[in-house]
Formats: sequence, C-alpha cells, structure tokens
Amino acid sequence: MLGLPCFLAVCAGFVAAQDHLAAPEDSNGLVDRKKLLEEPGLTCDLSNPLPAYSPARPPAVPLAVRSPYTSAWSSTSMSGTLNTNDVIFWPGTPLGWEGIVTVDGISYEYLGTGSTTLPGLTNLRPAQPLTVTYDSQYSNFTFAAGPVEITASFLSSVLPKDLCRSSIPLSYLTTSVRSTDSADHDIQFYGDVNAAWTAFENNVTIQWDLYQGSNVINVSSNATSTSTSTYSWFLYLQQAYEFAEEMDIALWGNFTYSSSPMYAKNFSFQSGFSVDLRYQYVMQQSLQNMVDADFRPFATREPAFAYAHDFGPVSSASVRYTIGSIQQPIIRYLSSQGVVPLQPWWSQCYGDIHQMIDFHFNDFDRIQVLAAQFEAQLKADVNSYYDGNMAMVYSNNTPDTQPVFANSTQGYSGINEFGNQYIFDSGNGYGFLNPSNFSGIAIPDIQEAEAYYSIVALSTRQIMAAYTLAIPPSTGNPNTSSNATEPLRFQKEISSNGNMNTVDVIFPAMPFFLYANPELLRYNLEPLYQNQEGGFYPNDYSMHDLGSHYPNATGHVEGDDEYLPVEESGNMILMSYAYYIFTNDSDYLRIHYAKLRQFASYLIQFSLTPGKQLSTDDFAGQLVNQTNLAIKGIVGIAAMSEIARIVDDPVSAENYSSTASSFYTQWESYAIDPSGNHTLLSYQWRSSYSLLYNIYPALLLNLSIIPDSLYEMQSTFYPSVSQLFGVPLDNRHSYTKSDESLWTAATCGPETRRLFVNGLGYWLNATGTDRPFTDLFETIGEGGYPVSPDPVTFIARPVAGGHFSLLALAKSKAMGR
Repeated sequence: MLGLPCFLAVCAGFVAAQDHLAAPEDSNGLVDRKKLLEEPGLTCDLSNPLPAYSPARPPAVPLAVRSPYTSAWSSTSMSGTLNTNDVIFWPGTPLGWEGIVTVDGISYEYLGTGSTTLPGLTNLRPAQPLTVTYDSQYSNFTFAAGPVEITASFLSSVLPKDLCRSSIPLSYLTTSVRSTDSADHDIQFYGDVNAAWTAFENNVTIQWDLYQGSNVINVSSNATSTSTSTYSWFLYLQQAYEFAEEMDIALWGNFTYSSSPMYAKNFSFQSGFSVDLRYQYVMQQSLQNMVDADFRPFATREPAFAYAHDFGPVSSASVRYTIGSIQQPIIRYLSSQGVVPLQPWWSQCYGDIHQMIDFHFNDFDRIQVLAAQFEAQLKADVNSYYDGNMAMVYSNNTPDTQPVFANSTQGYSGINEFGNQYIFDSGNGYGFLNPSNFSGIAIPDIQEAEAYYSIVALSTRQIMAAYTLAIPPSTGNPNTSSNATEPLRFQKEISSNGNMNTVDVIFPAMPFFLYANPELLRYNLEPLYQNQEGGFYPNDYSMHDLGSHYPNATGHVEGDDEYLPVEESGNMILMSYAYYIFTNDSDYLRIHYAKLRQFASYLIQFSLTPGKQLSTDDFAGQLVNQTNLAIKGIVGIAAMSEIARIVDDPVSAENYSSTASSFYTQWESYAIDPSGNHTLLSYQWRSSYSLLYNIYPALLLNLSIIPDSLYEMQSTFYPSVSQLFGVPLDNRHSYTKSDESLWTAATCGPETRRLFVNGLGYWLNATGTDRPFTDLFETIGEGGYPVSPDPVTFIARPVAGGHFSLLALAKSKAMGR
C-alpha cells in the first residue's frame, strides 16, 4: 500500500528502500538527520551534500510547471540539487531564481546559484540538502540551515475537473523555517528572479514594472502598510512579437513574480543589478524599496527583481511567492470568421490579469485542499488497481548450479522478494534474468505499486503543463460539440517539433484524460473537428496537427502537414469512441459521424497493408506494412462498427464489423512470426519484432476484435528480448518509449507488466538524462537519450499521459465497459 513513496535515492547512489515511505522524522515533525543516516543501505556521513529522494530520484524535479511557458525544473544531473544546479526551463536553458534564508545573521542559500556571483562572504553559505520528495502536486525540498530546517515547497496544482483554476499559468513557492532546537531565531527571507524567463537572447531590452494590486509603483514606497496586498513584478519585452517564440520562450506577454508582506514584521522590494541586490540583502537583511528605471538587456548588469521579508525572532515562519508567464491573447486560431486571437480561459473566470494574480495568490489554502483530494484519490486508485492485479510469481525450477552469462564480467545471483532466484551481470545490459530460461524478470526488491506511483506522480504536472484553455470564437455553427460556455483546449507538442494539437500526441496521452476528466479530451479534439468539418483541410484522412507551431492554430489549408494518414485516422476514431465509452455521450458521436465515416473509409482502403509511411514513432523512419500500424487501423474499424451501432446505422455497423474481422484474420497470417511466438515489426520480416501497443485500445474499449491468445503470446514473448530498463521499441534500435511501454504493459499478464513497470521505475532513479521526464531513452547503458542513428532528445512531452494506461483500464472495467 502507498503512503508517501517507495524508492530512496540517497547519498552516493540509488537504494531500493523496501519499506521506507518517507524520511524519518523526530517528535517535532522535522527530518531526523541521525535516524536518516541509520537507514539500511546508507553509508554517507553528515558532510555529504546529496539529499534523500522519494519516491524516486528523477532526472529533473518539477518546480513551477503550469503551461508551455511556465515550466521550471531542478535538474539532478551531476548529483546536483536545488542550490547546486541552476533552475532550468524545460529545454535545459538556465533561469534565474534565487532563494536565501537568514538565521541569526547567517544567510543560507537554498534555491539557485546566485551566491557564486558574490565575493566571498563569511556570513553566506549553502544550506545543506536533506530530502527531496514529490507527489502529483508538490515538490518539497528540505535543508539544514544552522539551528533551523528550511522547507521549499513548490506547488503546481493538477485539478483536471476545475477548468478555471487549471487555466491559470501560475505556480506557488512556499518557503518555511522551523527551529530545530526549540529556541527563537532571528529570521529573514530573500527571493529574486532574473529576466531569462522573458527572453532567450540576452541582448534584447527588457522592461519591468512593480504593482501593488493593480497600481503601479515606480518610486520609493513603504511596502509594509497593508499585509494583505499582493506585490507583483511584471517583466516584458520592449519589442514584443505576438504569437511568436524563440527557443520555446514566448516573445509576448508578461512574466510575473509575486509576493505579499503577510505576517512579516518588515517587507521590502528592489530591482537592480543582481549582484548589488544580493549583496545588499546579505549584509543588511533588507532591500531599499526602489524600482530600477534603467531598462536594459539581461546581459547588461543583470537586472534582478527581489523581495525580502523580516520576521524577527521566531521559532517558525513562512513566505509565499507565485510565479509564471502570462500571455493575453493566448492562441491564434483559424475559424469561420478568419484568423482570430483567442483570450485565455482564466479571463472569463477572474477578469483582468491583476485580478487573476490576486485571486490565485489568495486561493492558496483552497488550492491545497483540492490538490490533496486529487493526490489522495490517485494513491487510492493505484492501491486499488494493485489489490486486484498483483503480479504472479514466475514458475522456476532452479538448477542446482547457477548458470552464468557467456560474457559475464560482474555476474551474481540472488533471490527476489518472492523467493525466486535470478542472475544479474552489471557488465552488460541484459538486466535481471530467470536462470531457467534466461528470460527477463522484473527488477527485484521493488514493489510494483510503488514503482508505478513514482511514475504517474511525476507525470501529472508535465502532462497538464503542455495545454492551454482558451475562450472559443463565436461561430454560430450548430455542427459543433462546443459552445461559449466551454473552452477550446490547445496542446503544444513540446520538444519534438512544437506542433499544435498533434493527433498522435493527444492519442498516447489519452489514458490520463480518460482517467482524470474525459471532457478534457473532447476540448482537445474540438479544434481539430472544427477545422476539418469547416472545410479547411482538403485530404480524405485525418490531419496530423492543427498548426506547424504553437501557438498558431492556423491549420493546413493546403493539406501539407506531416503524412501519417493511417495513424491519425485511426487515432481520431478511437479517441472519439473512447470519449463516448467514458461519458456515454452518444450525441458527440452523432455530431461527428460524417467525418468519422470519412476516416473509416480511408482505413478500409489503406490500413490492412499500409504503404511506406510514418507512424507515431516518426523518429524511427518510414516503413512499409507496419504490423502495429495496421492493427491500429483494424481496431479503429472495429470501433467504427460500435459507433455506427450507437448512432442507429445498423447496416454500416455490420459492414464495419465484418470488414474488421476479415482484416484481422488476414493480419494474423501476415503479422505473426512462423514460430508462432510473436508478431513482427513489418509483415513477413522474420526475426523482427516491436511493441504491439496498438492493441491496448481494444482492451481499454472492450472491443472483441483481438483474441486473448494474441495478448498472451505477446506477454510471453516480451521478456525474451528485455533489457535492464525495459523492452526496446523494436529490433532496429535499443531505445524504447515510456508511454508505449506502459500501454503495452497494460495488455500483458502480471509478470510481464511488472517487468515493464519496474524497469521504468528503476530507470527514473538510474538514468543519465538531465532534463524533465523523457519518453524516449536507451534500455541499456545509462538509459540516456538515443544518439544512433541520429540524436533524439524528447523532453517534458505530454505523452506521459500514457503512463496512466493501467488506471484508465481499471476505470473502464469499473464502469462495466
């Protein structure tokens, strides 16, 4: 069962913590450093600067992750943490975000690396990292700072059913201190940001303002008179370019950094040269309430924007900041009215930008309650799934003499938690093997439920941050499933190419939305339907995306988008049917039935033997007769039979059903290796294989087109080709995809599912990647980004929604589907 986490990455490396749900605490609820070091497997001493991680040590920890432009992370690369590595924007670009707590005149840096720009000061030192924990909502860092403990708590709430709050692109940081010796201590807080959040090029001029509420402050001011006032630094380009990006940073809108005096005895602010501000604070523990009037690029006497809070002698204190990038308008959209700008959904909920910032800042207590509810439900659902789906122990007649690898260099054997023996050689990439038949087994001594929780908890903020909600244009078109009281939802294909609402990126993310709120899937599909049903797309198959680059949803009126016709047509049918299955909204299918019939006609003509084309795994290149692509088309036709039945078209329903059945029979003859042990990557290519993840929708949607024998055959096969960090995507390369791996895992028996889940959980702790959760990585070596045949670096992509495959399947079964 889940409490807090499962894995503990500590000190010099990764340790599988079998029963540790959190770092040990003393009677005051503080991290007990002595007991922490007594934990089994820990050999480090107090001087070691690395924290303990729970539930896993991810390659990057989410900090402020709310939108494509509010996406700040703390990389754990090079054994770094919050105050040894720069905060990064999701691509890895450094961002300036500084945090210091002063205790009895000694300043401790807990956030950022700004102290490196200062001269050596005896009263400035790094806080000592203790723990890093995360769940679906928070990332919490604790530090020792002399006689107090600092907690930096980053909250980017995931509330899929609350559209207004989900549309706000702001995140919270709450920094608190507690005395560890029961005595009062003189406490001050300092925080600043720089202009790297606003521009990629360091030679473009940045302007700024400071607001108290909605009133601008550009002169000296006494900022302590109203403890409830929200102060906000606004940073923006002197020359903005609406709906444009550079290196994924928005070139229009405002970056905001807010705080409030709250319970501080004194509150102060200042903008100016970052070195001057930090030196001023460390030496005086306050700022000068000045706004620098010299607008300039951030490479010129780096401008910083700071707050300071002075609490005086206390045993505990906390301060709150909010941070984020705000665009208004938010999307450029092709509609029946032409190309129009769309306003962010939050403007319909809260009013202007100042009202939204103020609401968000003061909504913190309520947000905490709502976030806790989602998190509690997530843990309960993970527990419930594993209560009914525990992995079986593999049958093993262990030889008296343990076999060894033919090329063994560092091999050893062991016994897992089920009492079964395994062999493992760290000198190769085979992973843990069953000594009877050398098939792969799951990473031992890791509870699968806890491994799975560590994956989905890390994924939630990343998924939601790829999307924005916008107020739709007024079209007056009755042939639409949206209205002015519902948003349109737009996705950025983060890191791979920046496309808008890419169909084969929405599709792998689908399990999260079916699990968390199926309406979000509908809001995502609506712009695609509006474009194609409005006559803006000329091809018979589904479009690939809604625009070549976010935030421009201007479509492809010439039909020149990326060519994935079978892939996207099958995806649109399956997602539309999935929405119905999870909502029972048959009107949705009726509204779009004509377009779905068009896509189905294309699948009937071209999906059984697909020509040379790309699939969603376009980085792997074109291939003819892709087995996995063909089965997607066949499952899509089977779904179309159900759709036709629901909309009262029985003749078409029967035709689609008979076609799907006939195609499947032929597909089996083409797709299964003559040995009868597995399917092939491409028809009749002996010795080839791939993950057959496109049979997952048939299971999820209870489509009977796939026989149990196929699921069982594939489940038995995968362990024979597994590696340390999972099963390769196909035989051409050693890399795999996390989303497609967990789609595949959901189609497998418990033992093989556990192989996939534990492999991914183990990878989280051991990977050599250094940026947000990648969905494409090597299954061997250090689990790094693929470099052959060409380097491919996927970062922070919303396809992490596919990690929720098990929970979506459990929900479907619970609904009786």
